[in-house]
Amino acid sequence: MTQPTAKRFQTPALDQLPEDIRTRILAVQEKSGFVPNVFLSLAYRPDEFRAFFAYHDALMEKDSGLSKAEREMIVVATSAANQCQYCVIAHGAILRIRAKNPQVADQIAVNYRKADITPRQRAMLDFAMKVSRAAEEVSEADFAALAAHGFSDDDIWDIAAVAAFFALSNRMANVTAMRPNDEFYMLGRQPK
Repeated sequence: MTQPTAKRFQTPALDQLPEDIRTRILAVQEKSGFVPNVFLSLAYRPDEFRAFFAYHDALMEKDSGLSKAEREMIVVATSAANQCQYCVIAHGAILRIRAKNPQVADQIAVNYRKADITPRQRAMLDFAMKVSRAAEEVSEADFAALAAHGFSDDDIWDIAAVAAFFALSNRMANVTAMRPNDEFYMLGRQPK
């Protein structure tokens, strides 16, 4: 059995969590059949749990010029660069499901430049990686390159926000020694 958190940051028992957090965790468990360890790990700090998932949902669940699969591509590519095992595995599973492609997540995690993606998606990931690894170098040339691929200013904001948000997530997952649930490894690999 995988351990959801580092021993230093013990997860409170489900019945000891605030009602809203317990309700959300149980809803996720009912929908997916398991509780992703990120929910258990971040429950260590209830107010931060609420803020984290509110921002997560605002970025990842809204209507956008980026598809949900493209947003997951950003998470997988930047999380691989940030050496976040949890996010690469968990969001790789979500990417496989959303893209309906069992190979794309592995390709992007290893080297998105060689992945079977469109030139538009490659430009998106180039920018996301720059935001994740060298945001101080972002310039008007980056915006022009994205605009040439049809990205609007709102799309560019979304690319940057997803990359930045998951930089936080990657760091907390590494600090807490968050492990991917075993269930994530096979999700989206076989057609249903």
